[in-house]
Amino acid sequence: MCRIDRRTFSKCIAFEDISYQLAQPETRTAIFEHLCDLYNYVDASIHVQLSFLNRKVDPVQYAKSFEIAPQGDDFDDIRAEYTAILQKQLASGNNGIVKTKYLTFTIEADSLKTARARLARIGLDLLGYFKTMGCVAHVMDGQERLEVLHGIFHPDGEPFRFDWDWLAPSGLSTKDFVAPSSLCFGTAKTFGLGGKYGAVSFLQILAPELSDEMLADFLKTESGILVNLHVQAIDQTEAIKTIKRKITDLDAMKIQEQKKAVRSGYDMDIRATRS
Repeated sequence: MCRIDRRTFSKCIAFEDISYQLAQPETRTAIFEHLCDLYNYVDASIHVQLSFLNRKVDPVQYAKSFEIAPQGDDFDDIRAEYTAILQKQLASGNNGIVKTKYLTFTIEADSLKTARARLARIGLDLLGYFKTMGCVAHVMDGQERLEVLHGIFHPDGEPFRFDWDWLAPSGLSTKDFVAPSSLCFGTAKTFGLGGKYGAVSFLQILAPELSDEMLADFLKTESGILVNLHVQAIDQTEAIKTIKRKITDLDAMKIQEQKKAVRSGYDMDIRATRS
């Protein structure tokens, strides 16, 4: 659990890909309905952020993750051969980009105890929704989350070194272990991050329809990219007030158009229908 400020706490779930684009239409529909159930579970008191991260990793460290440790039996030669095959395929077909996906949920609470209990309950419920979608997921611990932040702030793939026992003797905080060597903000859009440069774009999409492959198109970029989707439910009472205000605005616009029609010599009922 991460304590962001005095009353704000969050947890994070790492989840894996599902074969949505290759699935049959009925399977796609079922997955989409389960995703809608997940969104509907989130009320106005829970803020959700979906993060899709493409980042470069150290190729040596990444190759080690494919190693199969010897067990001291007659099959060690097979394990070594299989490890060599995997690493050879990795060297020939991988561009150094690792794609990971996360869901972070944030709440406000008056005490640490209350926050811990509620976040644990929300985490279990969200894991249940991922399971119904056929998606492997788990709640991340603190060190895993720090490693992700370190990977974002060190795009060169520098290995992450950290241990909780180091904090008290050193007087350092977790921020010191994930912070980049430097940050430079010179213009409105671009920034410097250590020896790298990046840019941030905000998209507000107001289209009446969206392709379900839009996010996949973003993530096809063969470079370091981080896409965040922020989801915030609106309180039902506030949502009803917003709709009523919009209806009032539309009625006012209709009256103005009718007045313009009368002044122009048109029949206001015809003008209102056409508008």
